[in-house]
Formats: sequence, C-alpha cells, structure tokens
Amino acid sequence: MSGSEIMEEIEKQTDGRWRPGPGSIYPLLAWLQDERYTKIVPGEEGGIKRYMLTEKGEKIFEEQSKFKEELQRKIEFFAPPLLSGFWFISHPEKLDKIREPARRFVKSLLDFRIALEENFSDQVLEEVAELFDGTTEKIEELTKKLKKQNNG
Repeated sequence: MSGSEIMEEIEKQTDGRWRPGPGSIYPLLAWLQDERYTKIVPGEEGGIKRYMLTEKGEKIFEEQSKFKEELQRKIEFFAPPLLSGFWFISHPEKLDKIREPARRFVKSLLDFRIALEENFSDQVLEEVAELFDGTTEKIEELTKKLKKQNNG
C-alpha cells in the first residue's frame, strides 16, 4: 500500500472519524522502514512508493494482532461502566432486569466483532445489519413513546 492508501484505509476503518495526515503517516513509514518492519515494493508507478511488511514486520504484526484480541476479550470487564448511565436514573432498583442482558449485549457485540474478523462472511454481515436495524427501530420507537408520555 502507498502512504495515501494507508491514510484512506484508516479513514475508512474509523468510519471517517480520523484521517491521519501525511505528517503522521510518512514519518511513521520511514521509521518502520528504518527498523526493517517494512520495505518499499520494487517497481514504483508514477513516483508512488508502495510498502509491504518484511518477515520481521509480519512477526510484530502477528504479535500485535494477538495483543489486540486479548485486549478485546478483556474489554468485557468495562461493559457495566459503559452502560452506567442506565444505573443512575430515577429507579435504579428496578433496573436489575436489564443489567445482565445489557452486559451480555455488549459482550456479544465484542465477541461478534472478533469472530467476524477471524471468519468474514457477507451473509452473516447482512443478517447482523438487519438485526441492528430492527433493534434500533424498536429502541427508537420506545424512546418516542417515553418522550410522548413525558410531554403528554
């Protein structure tokens, strides 16, 4: 990949929330090359340098991928604090019904992301998109209903 392709891919992977600039990417690519994690692919086209991982780079990439997987698995610990906004509303004692389902929901999303990354399937992705759409619609309907009752 070229530096500009890497910037575009990062932007795509972050859903447009972050696009690193050349001042971030090219010094990093130079450092990776100096450390022998990457090398320039022979046969530049139109002055565009393309980079690829070396054997050393592939090894560190695998190590970092394993670290990422471990970290994602440990994030489950943070699911209750992530949803803590639910626990501080007017009747916290009545929210026990949703604590465990909420924890399971966050855990299932994290597990799904890992499983999809390891074994991508367009069919499964489509099924989950439909599930998310349906669930979001139901939550939006409940929100409208609550707002209507409150204003009502």
